[in-house]
Amino acid sequence: MSHSIRRKLANRKRRIQHRLQDRRWNDQRAPMFRASNIHYDLAERSRGLGVGGIGAIHLLARRVGLIEAIDEAVALLKVHLPYHESDHVLNIAYNILSGGSCLEDIELRRNDEVYLDALGAQRIPDPTTEGDFCRRFAQHDIERLMDAINEVRLGVWRRQPVEFFEQAIVDADGTLAPTTGECKAGMDVSYSGVWGYHPLVVSLANTREPLYLVNRSGNRPSQEGAAERFDQAIDLCRRGGFRAVLLRGDTDFSQTQHLDRWDSQGVRFLFGIDARANLVERAEQLSKRSWERLVRAPKHEVQTQPRQRPDNVKEEIVRQREFENIRLNSEQVAEFSYSPIACRQGYRLVVVRKNLSVEKGERVLFDDIRYFFYITNDRTTAAADLVVLANERCEQENLIEQLKNGVKALRMPVDDLVSNWAYMVMASLAWTLKAWFALLLPEGGRWGSKYHADKQAVLKMEFKRFLNAFMWIPCQVIRTGRRIVFRILAWNPWLHVMLRGVTVLRYPLRTC
Repeated sequence: MSHSIRRKLANRKRRIQHRLQDRRWNDQRAPMFRASNIHYDLAERSRGLGVGGIGAIHLLARRVGLIEAIDEAVALLKVHLPYHESDHVLNIAYNILSGGSCLEDIELRRNDEVYLDALGAQRIPDPTTEGDFCRRFAQHDIERLMDAINEVRLGVWRRQPVEFFEQAIVDADGTLAPTTGECKAGMDVSYSGVWGYHPLVVSLANTREPLYLVNRSGNRPSQEGAAERFDQAIDLCRRGGFRAVLLRGDTDFSQTQHLDRWDSQGVRFLFGIDARANLVERAEQLSKRSWERLVRAPKHEVQTQPRQRPDNVKEEIVRQREFENIRLNSEQVAEFSYSPIACRQGYRLVVVRKNLSVEKGERVLFDDIRYFFYITNDRTTAAADLVVLANERCEQENLIEQLKNGVKALRMPVDDLVSNWAYMVMASLAWTLKAWFALLLPEGGRWGSKYHADKQAVLKMEFKRFLNAFMWIPCQVIRTGRRIVFRILAWNPWLHVMLRGVTVLRYPLRTC
């Protein structure tokens, strides 16, 4: 980043801090929003763009080789009149990164002359054309698209520091994607009575990147096809340079018929397993000395001064109306060896015993004890730490929530299972590009600790916050000579991070 840009950023930051600084106010006679004589006019030569961050994202796609990888792997068009496959894929992803929530929002981008100039495009595909493009996909085409994205992903990973490759944690889970449509082929009714599809999401917990997405009919079990996708993820992570791989999943993903094979390959696993009668019986037979208290870390660390906790309104209503309430009293953890029927050897089974009280109003009806089991081939980590590690899988639920309601990749806007699968993969690319932009941020030098904190913050951002910080930046777009200049018109606290990332992307990427 040049000295002049740093100076301008500092000046803009200083001006806004001056306006927002604490001060002693006198009683104001008028509201703060005082603008009244407002007029609109059309600019002659100056042209603005609300989503100024799209230039940085397109620069990222070009620099990591995503455009070439898509065009080489996906061959759906016999002739390019005028679009290539990458144009269609990126058009869907860019629409979401620009704040669009459905295919119809592409029409707004298509009629925005400044947006087209910002991407160096004479025109972009309309929503109907994009729907037709989704319908061109067969299953093997989607597989090739995911493989192409993952090949580019390997290149992004190679530019990470050495400690990044200590261990890859791969999570898998299914989620329901309901639809109100009645004519969407492949949809079915789920176990909960909801009509729609049941996608499988396999992700890398380290970076919250979706590695594989698989669309399935709504009535399919959650774990169907997970073992094959786990195998693909293992191969991908090892090719990427990770020194160890850990597989995680809930009780539906225990995959006992595959545990011996993964163990022989040196792959660690940590799966939930159903509390069947034989396991509960063995847990109850453990001696008192086998159990130790499970102490969990506090959810939040107080950064300033401790404050008094507000009254729990929900708890008070439950008590007053005498609803049945389950309260956790304590947790204990123990372990024993267990060999599932499908396995030839024994594995470590970690069991959590929860002591609960079932209450109604002010009365305790009875005490209840429930058991939760985790099976693993990790024989060195403390049992309590394994429980915490297993519970951290809940972060994937946050990723799925972002894919659903942030990126809106699971809206199923097309007409059958495969075409909706294709849309899901292309739309989720918006989230992947967000992750790649964070991963490629520099974190070395004099301010290395601060840069590392910025990088982690961007990586963990919810999608809407990323749009506010890095995408919805008002810019003046100027085409001059061989350059497209984005002249930033406003300041926000993340602008220096975005410009630092753009500075890196303007030059050939180097491997750490």
